Amino acid sequence: MRRIWKSLYFNNRFYYLLGGIVFLMALGLFGEFFFHIARILLGVFAALTALEIIMLFSGGINKFNGSRTLQQRFSNGDNNEVKINLRNRMPFKAAIEIIDEIPAQFQKRDFLKQLTLNPGQAYGFSYFLRPVNRGEYHFGALNVFVSSPIGLVKKRFRFSQNEMVKVYPSFQEMRKFEMMAISNRLSEIGIKKIRRVGHQMEFDQIRDYTKGDDYRTINWKATARKNHLMVNQYQEEKSQQMFSLIDMGRTMKMPFGGMTLLDYAINTSLVLSNIAMLKHDKAGLITFNQQIQAMVPAKRNERHLQTIMEVLYNQETGFDEHNLQAVYTTLRRHVHHRSLIMLYSNFSSLSAAHRQMPILQKIARDHLLVIVFFENTEVTKVTHQATSDMEGIYIKTIAEKFAFDKKLIVRELDRHGIHTVLTEPGKLTVDALNKYLELKARGFI
Repeated sequence: MRRIWKSLYFNNRFYYLLGGIVFLMALGLFGEFFFHIARILLGVFAALTALEIIMLFSGGINKFNGSRTLQQRFSNGDNNEVKINLRNRMPFKAAIEIIDEIPAQFQKRDFLKQLTLNPGQAYGFSYFLRPVNRGEYHFGALNVFVSSPIGLVKKRFRFSQNEMVKVYPSFQEMRKFEMMAISNRLSEIGIKKIRRVGHQMEFDQIRDYTKGDDYRTINWKATARKNHLMVNQYQEEKSQQMFSLIDMGRTMKMPFGGMTLLDYAINTSLVLSNIAMLKHDKAGLITFNQQIQAMVPAKRNERHLQTIMEVLYNQETGFDEHNLQAVYTTLRRHVHHRSLIMLYSNFSSLSAAHRQMPILQKIARDHLLVIVFFENTEVTKVTHQATSDMEGIYIKTIAEKFAFDKKLIVRELDRHGIHTVLTEPGKLTVDALNKYLELKARGFI
């Protein structure tokens, strides 16, 4: 009985009918006719309620199946599919209400789907969730409320209780760029095709000349020995090192489109690491704030990308200033070959960039340094707004000052031989990937 009571709920129809019967009983105080009618209706009402309870809870026919299917892991910042499957094994047409207990991080408290299922009918549907933070997401129960055609009471079934899914950096975006790179279609998503400058190639072998070979590759000494044209064959330089350095200081806590700048940097570094390994380079990772939080040496093998993803999964911003001196010390100690360093950070002002300039110059002397930082799109939006009063002029002037400071930072870094990428968070991946391919094409690494 206790089990039945815990899963028994009453529909609105139950309360409407009960209220009508009570009203007729009240009218019975002024006449016996209404009282007799109310007694008859109350008996019928009680009988129908008892019948429906028996239909829903009797051991032989209370069969109903349901399940929630989750992906093995969710991709941060992307739509992730959640599948619901139901089957009505009861011998009557059932009215169904579905309430899924979605993780608290989504702040969705209005999930409700209503439908009807015939006896033996199966039904499935999907909905999508877009997480904006990495970490563990806990689902509650999948609640399914089933009513018979009488519609006075309903029984609650609970399926797929207490499931957990981990939200990783955006592997959906990574796969999209990977497929584009493999099929040579990166230009479709904004990646520029850059002409390779010179012969930044490693010597492979000497072979016979064939029609169409570049005459500049003719090996005249080998030609003289063999008495026919011979050419040098080259292959693209491989196994160069690329490190993603991710600042986890307070400036990376700034939100954009529901995600922090750190999450955009993490998603981009995952994509760039994957593309670098597809280009036969080695990819590494360093995360830091006041001290080094994680370091993954530059490698290229089948499991290395998964290692990078597992490290990025748990990285969180702090509220301290970053410590570039710790980064420089780590690079000097552990990275002994000239490498491409992609530093994701966010300079809030020109003075902040000046304070870090000596350390950045030291890193740039040993490695090819590219600093990736962000435009404040809200500030940029203000600079393009029309103003009609004195307050608006002041606000627009201050916004233009902040926007101009960003350009001055780029100019100052370029003056010291440091490459830069100043971009909106939403364009970060494309712009960073363009920079990587440009540096590769120009033979800087």
